[in-house]
Amino acid sequence: MAAKFLGEPSKVVTGSYDRTLKIWDLRSKACIETKFAGSSCNDLVTSDGAGSTIISGHFDQRIRFWDTRAESSSNDILLEGKVTSLDLSRDANYLLSCVRDDTLKLIDLRMKKIIGSFTADGFKVGFDWTRATFSPDGQYIAVGSSDGSVFIWSVITNTIETVLKNHSRCI
Repeated sequence: MAAKFLGEPSKVVTGSYDRTLKIWDLRSKACIETKFAGSSCNDLVTSDGAGSTIISGHFDQRIRFWDTRAESSSNDILLEGKVTSLDLSRDANYLLSCVRDDTLKLIDLRMKKIIGSFTADGFKVGFDWTRATFSPDGQYIAVGSSDGSVFIWSVITNTIETVLKNHSRCI
């Protein structure tokens, strides 16, 4: 369901429907470690350049934090719906999570706490694979809604900046 490079070009971490995370060595083309998450993983990010921290989002409504040197996760965050996507801010201080309860959650990774929630009239997370993302400068977040609209919020003010309509009719 998800794959990211893990600190170096020769390692990849994957998250799967089979409730595992796997770390792969691309040189040997083999799995070198399996972490049992206990729930299907829909997305993941790596939060440091060294490749020692993995953050995974799951169908059981949890975001799990993994130290690659340990077997199990620690400091899980429980949300109110399935986690459909994760995105990391460029400075790696903030995590954006798209959740099936029709919200986006902003998490400060230094405290591992939710510091913001984004929702709007008409915004619906329609699929388990709905993706949300930070803008390159981290000032905005964007996500598609089930009706084909794209919602864009300001991270600073927690307000809607714009809603782009008629995605399916774009020429």
